[in-house]
Amino acid sequence: MKFSEHWLREWVSPQLATQALADQITMAGLEVDAVEPVAAAFEGVVVAEVVEKQQHPDADKLSVCRVDDGSGEPVQVVCGAPNVAAGQKVAFARVGAVLPDDSKASGFKIKKAKLRGQESRGMICSASELGLEEEASPGILVLPADAPRGEDLRAWLGLDDCTIEVDLTPNRGDCLSLKGLAREVGVLNRLPVQAPTCEAVPASHAETFAVRVEDTERCPRYIGRLIKGVDVTAQTPLWMVERLRRGGVRSIDPVVDITNYVMLELGQPLHAFDRDNLHGAVIVRLAREGERLVLLDGQEVSLDASTLVIADERGPLAIAGVMGGEQSGVNEKTRDIFLESAFFSPLAVAGQARDYGLHTDASHRFERGVDPQLAREATERATALLLDIVGGEAGPLVEVASDDHLPAPRRVVLRRARLEQALGKTFAVEEVSEILERLGMEVETTDAQWRAVVPSWRFDIAIEEDLIEEVARIHGYNRLPVRRPQARLGLRPDHEARTPLARLRRQMVARGYQEAVTYSFVAPELQKTLLPEAVSPVLANPISADLSVMRASLFPGLIRALQHNLNRQQSRVRLFETGLVFRGELDDLAQVPMLGALVCGSREPEGWAAERTAVDFFDLKGDLESLLAMGGDAEAWRFEPAEHPSLHPGQCARLLYRGEEAGWIGTLHPAVRAQLGLKVDALLFEVRLDALTHGRVPAFMPLSRYPEVRRDLAFLVDENLPVQALLDTLRAEAGEWLSECRLFDVYQGKGVPEGRKSVALGLTWQHPSRTLNDEEINQLVDAIVNESRQHLGAELRT
Repeated sequence: MKFSEHWLREWVSPQLATQALADQITMAGLEVDAVEPVAAAFEGVVVAEVVEKQQHPDADKLSVCRVDDGSGEPVQVVCGAPNVAAGQKVAFARVGAVLPDDSKASGFKIKKAKLRGQESRGMICSASELGLEEEASPGILVLPADAPRGEDLRAWLGLDDCTIEVDLTPNRGDCLSLKGLAREVGVLNRLPVQAPTCEAVPASHAETFAVRVEDTERCPRYIGRLIKGVDVTAQTPLWMVERLRRGGVRSIDPVVDITNYVMLELGQPLHAFDRDNLHGAVIVRLAREGERLVLLDGQEVSLDASTLVIADERGPLAIAGVMGGEQSGVNEKTRDIFLESAFFSPLAVAGQARDYGLHTDASHRFERGVDPQLAREATERATALLLDIVGGEAGPLVEVASDDHLPAPRRVVLRRARLEQALGKTFAVEEVSEILERLGMEVETTDAQWRAVVPSWRFDIAIEEDLIEEVARIHGYNRLPVRRPQARLGLRPDHEARTPLARLRRQMVARGYQEAVTYSFVAPELQKTLLPEAVSPVLANPISADLSVMRASLFPGLIRALQHNLNRQQSRVRLFETGLVFRGELDDLAQVPMLGALVCGSREPEGWAAERTAVDFFDLKGDLESLLAMGGDAEAWRFEPAEHPSLHPGQCARLLYRGEEAGWIGTLHPAVRAQLGLKVDALLFEVRLDALTHGRVPAFMPLSRYPEVRRDLAFLVDENLPVQALLDTLRAEAGEWLSECRLFDVYQGKGVPEGRKSVALGLTWQHPSRTLNDEEINQLVDAIVNESRQHLGAELRT
């Protein structure tokens, strides 16, 4: 929001310098981004009149003019502007005047000169030459006919002014107008605000135009007025053009300028339709499938059925609260206009402009909230300006309102004890009451609390904390005491049976991984490539088309991160991520916390002692097993061969925790890798965090004083038999005194039949209270061998 300091001071003028005023506004929570002069520095430029204009005898594009600058005899000036004419009031730089020049800090000094043999004593200036326009224009600046000849131009236009730009947070839409900012400055300085009068304009004719609101929930109030006989060719007054320019708005034509001016002044967006292009009635409704609209910027859009539109009997005229249509807009032939002023629900407008690639001043305000009681006042103000500038006759107001859908007055209670606790200071009852009343609230005071009725323009105030914030910022943050925060904090319980997420993260970092944080939404094409059967919510209003579905796995984000690193010549990548994945439709959505990891490249960083061996499945499995062991219950986890659509069928395993699926590990499928354009192998895993953090409470077991007994067994088994099956059988038959079982060798080759493999296991038994004898151990070994032979086809290798 930009505004002119001079314009603000017409409403309220505290005894503060410009920078002090900007600082005060910032400290009140309305951050000032910039304070800039409204015009470049120049001097010696006055209002003058072109008395005579003649063609230059030796140049087709030059004119010889006589200019009266009020100092005596008219002076001769050579001018190349195509729009110069006798009788005009112009900006005239006398000899000795200094104009702005970007290449010189001292500016450009006007001197006597001869142009094609004709003397020129001065210069008739354009707006860009005076720094009033950013883009150079071929024509001179033509001033109003009543401009006082000989008057200093800078003083007459009030160019010793500053534009203050305020960066407002979305909740302070009430300050997207000069009225709102003036209200704030008045409250901060305890000064009254002198607003321009907005008296009701009496109707000059009885004709109205029918209005029908079909969606009163999205449009609770709609006001229209028919104004006949306007002169669109009239000139917008220079004072209004200047105020618009200083507010960052370009002058277009008087009708549009007036609606923009009222929007800047009061905060209510308005729109004017050409009456001749309206048919039947103005209808506020939702768009229908297949309807199209050509907007004022020339863009043709296909309207969505969820878009609120202003229409007539023939079809849409405008996107409500965003932009009008080209066909019904005001043009040079317009004689009768229908002036619209409405209150649209913020939820009805939110996101609509962005859906069509638009962002307008109107949508910016309606999305943040416009005072629902402002529409009538703004209509009267705009009507008065229209009649004064473009003439015409105003008809009666037509208003359609639904009290059931208009925001009801909010009543908020502020407790004295809560205020003092939050701000650490004792306030006088009268001071708090005064602050709230100056903010426009109706206040009922008791010894213990204040009951406030919130004004219609402060739609951001709803709870007690909002009132505390208002008291703090108006009282002054720098006047609040500085204190250390105090709180009664209990010790957080440490669940021994759970592994904290922070420990898991540290473990991954210790094993050489870096943590990645990716978006929770991914490209639908990427997710379909990796997880063809996955179902997850589609965003109604995505940041971009390639971030439009919620992720059903951590794999898409990690692979995108891998591609990003590979494109930047990082050949060795080790990433992990924790976060939610989203599975199912919105009405049956499961949000599952997961931990995922991805590796590619060499096993070890480059070094003189390190081999350049590529990382493989078992490297990643080892990293994962280090996480599983942290819960103290590694035996509850199992890996079993399975198939996953994005993982290599021969290098993929399903992860089970206590018999339930808990995750996946494997190498990226070659077909998927080719489709994604990856030239290196990548290995991934993801596992449910709830299973990963769940563990077993450590329990003390006394050390046995009796000797261990070890037996090494080598089995010949089918080469496709998982070793886990052999281990499960062994543990089931080895008895309760088995203290350790280690796989120490897997062999295929000479001496082993084809299609078989040798698996060597070391088994250790130890009794807590006596020495085990050979007979007991032999019985256990025989049971293991017999069970393995019967169920697994295993033979003891001799």
